[in-house]
Amino acid sequence: MDFRPVFFVLGILLSTLAASMVIPLMADLSAGHEDWEVFAISAAFTLFVGVALMLTNRVPDFTLSIRQAFLLTTLSWMVTAAFAAVPLMLAAIDLSYTDAFFEAMSGITTTGATVIVGLDTAPPGVLLWRALIQWMGGIGIIVLALSILPMLQVGGMQLFRTESSEKSDKVLPRAAQLATWIGLIYLCFTMLCAIGYHVAGMDWFDAVAHAMTTIATGGFSTADSSLGYFDDPMVELVAIVFMLMGALPFVLYLRALRGDPRPLRNDTQVHWFLTIVAVAVCLMAAHLWWDQGYPPLVALRLAGFNVVSVITGTGYATSDFGTWGSFAGGMMFFLMFVGGCAGSTTCGIKIFRFQVLYATADAQMRRLIQPHGVFIAYYNGKPIPESVSVSVMSFFFMYVVCFAVLSITLQFLGLDYLTAMTGAATAISNVGPGLGPVIGPSGTFATLPDAAKWVLSAGMLLGRLELFTVLILLTPGFWRK
Repeated sequence: MDFRPVFFVLGILLSTLAASMVIPLMADLSAGHEDWEVFAISAAFTLFVGVALMLTNRVPDFTLSIRQAFLLTTLSWMVTAAFAAVPLMLAAIDLSYTDAFFEAMSGITTTGATVIVGLDTAPPGVLLWRALIQWMGGIGIIVLALSILPMLQVGGMQLFRTESSEKSDKVLPRAAQLATWIGLIYLCFTMLCAIGYHVAGMDWFDAVAHAMTTIATGGFSTADSSLGYFDDPMVELVAIVFMLMGALPFVLYLRALRGDPRPLRNDTQVHWFLTIVAVAVCLMAAHLWWDQGYPPLVALRLAGFNVVSVITGTGYATSDFGTWGSFAGGMMFFLMFVGGCAGSTTCGIKIFRFQVLYATADAQMRRLIQPHGVFIAYYNGKPIPESVSVSVMSFFFMYVVCFAVLSITLQFLGLDYLTAMTGAATAISNVGPGLGPVIGPSGTFATLPDAAKWVLSAGMLLGRLELFTVLILLTPGFWRK
């Protein structure tokens, strides 16, 4: 394999990451905090490595093969997390490299799990850097889902393949074009969200930091108690609106912007997602009202915010939903796996895979009743290719296997059953908080052993890159000529 194109693109990514470190540097400098030196040193180091990779790996004919695309995708997230962790390790919050890498991987994969205690008093540069890497991870996963994964045929994503993404030599130009358009929409949504938070009562710093992690459905906050710190229904309403917007396919926003809003209105994936959200909110609100004794409006407020936060994988919290009873805990646990729509910033299994699985199962049951009949599974009014059905079923199987391996490994490392199970679920689904007193909404991952943090970091990477993109690198056949 020719590694030069892969390393060249990694150099571009690291140079971009170095440039972005100037933003928290300026924040610390304006606040008079000495951590601005940390970001200056980290930016210089990252830029040096990035430029060195670009200069030493230039190729005259730049194309990417399928194998190079797989390798580049995985290395992009790993290398970005490794270098994004450097300022977190050197900053005044006093993190080890293991904790800093965990925090950076949680940020770049938009998971939202944190090991930092004392966010309320943390330097502004650190808070802004955490929000910024989540924001960049959000736009990165959208471009990946629209340009790279359909070509790689990962987990049924070929269902969203377009004519211009079928050839590998068009991947990077298409990714650049999509990144430009989607980036503009993403930036506009972020600005609107920040304005909404500011109008609802946040100061501009908190508004911008939370806007970046809301539209990225990441969930990093500037306070230990997350959005519960503000205890304001208007703040929560703004968060709900933009978490839902971040969970819908961004390519449909692009089509609406170009004058065709019908796909956004008619897409069955959007209908399924919004229906599941509405049903889950109603069930949770009814449970909080009848079984937990909350007043109806309070129950609806708590259920609406926390259900949307979990199903979109954002991970914000206004209350410890682990204390709401067994029904609420069980529902939240299963909602962690659902996720939002393909081509959004959300995580989890994704709605379209449930649709494909349902349509395939429905067609199979009809064949059992009428063995000589011809029954075809459909998605959005079009027949589902057999390759997509096989990919989706393979994805479900591997998702369960990876979840089981992560959970068993965490229990082997000494974690209790609830922490291990929900920790594995929240990592592979990129949600953020788990359940229980240790890693629940009112806790952090700081007390976990270092080995568990590395395992969870691997789980975050697996879940964010749709499993197969990472797992295929572990097969001997991938490296053979």
